[in-house]
Amino acid sequence: MPTPKNSVSPLGHIFRALRHRNYRLFFGGQLISVIGTFLTNTAMIWLAFVLTTDPQRKAWLIGVVAFSSQIPVFLLGPIGGVWVDRLNRQKLLLVTQTLSMLQSFALAYLSLTHLINIPEVIGLALVQGIINAIDIPGRQAFLVEMITDRQDLANGIALNSTLVHSARLIGPAMAGLLIAWVGIGWCFLLDGISYLAVLAALAAMRIAPRPPRRPSSVAAELREGFRYITAFKPARVLLMLMAIVSISGVPAMRVLMPIFGSHFGGSLHGAQVFGFLSGAIAIGALIGAIRLAGRKTVVGLGRLIGISTLTYTLAIALFAVSPYLWLSLVIAAVAGWGMITSFASTNTILQTLVDDDKRGRVMSFFSMSFMGMTPFGMLMSGALASHLARGTDPVNGASRTILIASAVCLAASLRYWMLLPQLRKIVRPIYAQRGIIDQIAQGLQVTDAPAPAEN
Repeated sequence: MPTPKNSVSPLGHIFRALRHRNYRLFFGGQLISVIGTFLTNTAMIWLAFVLTTDPQRKAWLIGVVAFSSQIPVFLLGPIGGVWVDRLNRQKLLLVTQTLSMLQSFALAYLSLTHLINIPEVIGLALVQGIINAIDIPGRQAFLVEMITDRQDLANGIALNSTLVHSARLIGPAMAGLLIAWVGIGWCFLLDGISYLAVLAALAAMRIAPRPPRRPSSVAAELREGFRYITAFKPARVLLMLMAIVSISGVPAMRVLMPIFGSHFGGSLHGAQVFGFLSGAIAIGALIGAIRLAGRKTVVGLGRLIGISTLTYTLAIALFAVSPYLWLSLVIAAVAGWGMITSFASTNTILQTLVDDDKRGRVMSFFSMSFMGMTPFGMLMSGALASHLARGTDPVNGASRTILIASAVCLAASLRYWMLLPQLRKIVRPIYAQRGIIDQIAQGLQVTDAPAPAEN
């Protein structure tokens, strides 16, 4: 019998979702696989950077590669969400993870045999994006089936973010070292092998079947999901905020980071510095995710979204003008905290509010806002940085681009703060009705009260 939550140690409280066997399997398999994913993500960006010999086109082609890897999430995400709600999610993820493994092996083969060029990189990035359009909402919606106690769902979401950003810390740093020591192809090969862990975990899970759903057309279910999102103001505002940050601030930092790695390289290999900068972002993100996992209530997450988004906005502006590597590493860590705290808090609020039968579609819209908008921003960031560059050094164009992105994020963040009081009035009664926040219906202070949906 599980230990009551109020007698659990602080450390045990952070990891309480691991009480569930299926989630433990998922967590262990993903811990290995996601490190490999970040190996590939980092290696693909660096590969696009080194395959382009024209300094004026480097930022542009990095943006094209990144655009190709994520545009399918925007175009196909809602359809993927319908399939996630219709099909057996465990079997669906076995298929998507197998296809991702094959894509990584293809990258490894082409890289190790020196057959790869920009068209192959773009094509395989596009293939992975198509897979992700189904896999990402599938994994997010599958959490509710792995964690049978709804009280532990928010903690499971936060732990998943902790896992991802632990891998974000390890993966880019490993990629930087592997690229410098043995070559890019080994990053892709190790990523392909890492998928075996998550496939084994998925196969070992015992998942109770979901209730049968009333058959309906894909178009009808798409419309239903869209109406569900647009009619609910908190979801609409949160998704819009995430979309604006994802089309401006996040892609500008991600696409242009290799340029700063090369700029600050000095006596080090540029790929190593690129890995260090990416790792610094991951350190901040990991701290943010652990803090979220230790929260005892969802109360205050709305305010935290505003604080973290504003922090990220200011941090990337400072990063753009930082003249020193050590200072840029510190700023990157602060930006990482702001980014993950904002996105993971939004994920938690949406997951705790959404109806189970629409979970896949709602999370597909979240994926569109979080990842689907990013490719447009990557393409624009690469093009803008190339246009604003002066001379042969692309870093000045990259700095100006990030400053522009910061201004856009600032406007969105201030608008969110203006709407926050209205959102609180809508969300809190819903939480009280669903039993997510105890005693709030009586207007009592719940910050220190035991809350079922602990985060």
